[in-house]
Amino acid sequence: MNHNYTRLFDCIAPDRIGDKEVLLAGKKNKQYQPLSGLQVIDSVHALANGLIRLGLQQLEGTEAREKVGIISNSRPEWIITDLAVQKIGGILVPLYPNTNLDEIIYIFNEAEVKYCFVHDKNMYKKLLSVREQIPGLQYIYTYAEIEDAPHWSVLHQTPDAAELAEIQRRSDAIEEEEVTTIIYTSGTTGKPKGVMLTHKNIVSNVKNTEEAINGIGIEDKKSLSFLPLNHIFEKTVTYIYLFNRYSVYYAESMETIAENLKEVQPALFVTVPRLLEKVYEKIMNTGSALTGVKRKLFFWAVELGDQYDTRNRSAWYNFQLSIANKLIFDKWRAALGGKVKAIVVGGAACPPKLARLFSAAQIPIMEGYGLTESSPVIAVNRYEEENRMFRTVGPAITDIEIRIAEDGEILCKGDNVMHGYYKNPEETANVIVDGWLHTGDIGTMIEGRFLKITDRKKELFKNSGGKYIAPQPIENKLKESRFIEQVMAVGANEKYVGALIVPNFEHLQKWMLLNGMNFTTNAAAVKEEAVLKHYKAILEKFNKEFSAIEQVKKFSLLEKEWTVEEGTMTPKLSLKRKVIVEKYKEQIDDIYRR
Repeated sequence: MNHNYTRLFDCIAPDRIGDKEVLLAGKKNKQYQPLSGLQVIDSVHALANGLIRLGLQQLEGTEAREKVGIISNSRPEWIITDLAVQKIGGILVPLYPNTNLDEIIYIFNEAEVKYCFVHDKNMYKKLLSVREQIPGLQYIYTYAEIEDAPHWSVLHQTPDAAELAEIQRRSDAIEEEEVTTIIYTSGTTGKPKGVMLTHKNIVSNVKNTEEAINGIGIEDKKSLSFLPLNHIFEKTVTYIYLFNRYSVYYAESMETIAENLKEVQPALFVTVPRLLEKVYEKIMNTGSALTGVKRKLFFWAVELGDQYDTRNRSAWYNFQLSIANKLIFDKWRAALGGKVKAIVVGGAACPPKLARLFSAAQIPIMEGYGLTESSPVIAVNRYEEENRMFRTVGPAITDIEIRIAEDGEILCKGDNVMHGYYKNPEETANVIVDGWLHTGDIGTMIEGRFLKITDRKKELFKNSGGKYIAPQPIENKLKESRFIEQVMAVGANEKYVGALIVPNFEHLQKWMLLNGMNFTTNAAAVKEEAVLKHYKAILEKFNKEFSAIEQVKKFSLLEKEWTVEEGTMTPKLSLKRKVIVEKYKEQIDDIYRR
């Protein structure tokens, strides 16, 4: 396709998307309301004009330029706001809808956010409750229609010829090196850092990642979007969609994804592993409820899928797999809308078991890797089998250099590397050295081109014998058990590895009933002697696959799942290890006292 574009908002040039019948679509009154290419263009210009009339100026320099916040779920309004702010010289500062108030106050004050858009009444009230602590915040608008709150539509003011010329003048003056957004990373420790990304950063990533998407050969270009748009992964993929003329439909919520998949029937979507795990759990629950021949066929197909490889499949295996796809896996595809050609996975390590199973079911998992600081994609497994390898995040994308440092840290260089951390030159200098972004991840290259992530540099811990332990591979393996919902390996400065385990209580309850035990509460279940023996047996089975120093010797079962709301998970569903260690100090101490 034509790569003659340099700014993100170039995706809505009339000659690019003017004839597109459905460009964006969100749910209203339980029906998808499509917006054509021309409607999106008109809406962007009307909002841009309203913001100019309100007083948004085009100023020189990142710190001087006016900041616009968004605290909203993903929806067409989000993208329209992003494009309008870009075109008139503002900088977008997006936050997760579940960001706690202390972080909102800190981020909005540091970034000097003047305007803000929120999605609903609850967030509007929360922001009003702390408004006095954010002196620079002057205007708050809502996407939902709320009594006594200014609706964003009041800013949609159709520009006259002179005003349209002013919007054009402003957008023409914007250079690719200018910062377009500041995305704050919550991180697992410390204060949030504002990642400054320029048009060039994100546009280069769009251009260099397109080949992975276009390699799929999709004719009916529909996608379903449900990850938060303030996460750079979903945002960059959205611009890949827009530059490549996809129709982007937005899920109503995380709870309605299954229903929305069937409605939209997308060819492609992106997700994080945790959501893919939940899809897998639902499928396995359905299979477990079957009886007789149907049950046997289901688990035969799953066992066959467990053996799937992108290389060296025998003719007999392929024959069996074709039968499994007709009898069993066809229903898996139907549950995802029936037309999914591939699923792009990122944000955390994807369990290899899931990648194998879905790929066997003719739904290739294209696992990738990147950081907010790299806009984000560094490497991704491609659609073609020869460019996909399980347990890796694939080859580097075009024009990205990858280097493995002496200590195993992954470094990358390219136009995608961030401009720096906002108002934090010291931390920027620590992370970008001679143009190389230090990712903080440990990895290695397989076959000279497939990048394999082994752990986070900061998450490695030493046991009392001075040996380094990488917790993530241990945790990912243990989560293959249907009885384990969440797990965190511990053992810094200790003789052996221990684990905090959150059971999958749905499966545990069924197991207890089958074994003649009453299930009353989670708290009671995790103390049952028979349950503890059951989990000990599960760990002993997995320990055979670990080296001596990686084996989990003791564990503690927890009664409550870790969540974003209670502060034990980041918004992208990564463990906040430091917080968990502090919160469950007593349980960890008990592991090493026994």
